[in-house]
Amino acid sequence: KTPIEPLIVSCRDRGWAGTIAVKIDADNAREAIAAMEKQWNAISPEYPFNYTFLDDSFFRLYRQEQQESRLFSVFTIIAIFIACLGIYALASFAADERTREIGIRKVLGATVPNLIQMLSQEFLLLVSIAGLIAAPLAWFAMRRWLENFAYHIPMEWWIYALAIGLALFVALATVIFQAIKASLANPVKSLRYE
Repeated sequence: KTPIEPLIVSCRDRGWAGTIAVKIDADNAREAIAAMEKQWNAISPEYPFNYTFLDDSFFRLYRQEQQESRLFSVFTIIAIFIACLGIYALASFAADERTREIGIRKVLGATVPNLIQMLSQEFLLLVSIAGLIAAPLAWFAMRRWLENFAYHIPMEWWIYALAIGLALFVALATVIFQAIKASLANPVKSLRYE
């Protein structure tokens, strides 16, 4: 989490007295540790032999970020699922409310693509506005979070454009499904009771 400065490790400092750093092969770690412990006990039996692995230290250092990442992933999936359900419900409601209009347009010669366009414009506008509001908020939140790290990835504009594009795609797919269902219904049924 802090910048890595040029480094020379000196074992003369009191805090580092009796400490060495050794690179070992991960496949032979047990044998290497046993050999080092044997040598340590032969040289300095009055000091206990303790060891740690650098990768374990890094894992402990970034454990919180990994847990937060998993938590955010789960809640993101739940939020996307709930949003899709909401869009589906709104599309169903809009199609049901406009059943008479759809029936009249079909009788007058409207095609399925015309009806899909009519029903999807409103939703695409709403999702676009939501994306334009959410993108700056997400950029600000990501920038604040990434400030905690000395080395971090750049935040590219295309990531936010991709997210908005995916949201538009999901909304369009949901609305198209409802629009096709409404446009393939028999117009006589929708106009019979009017």
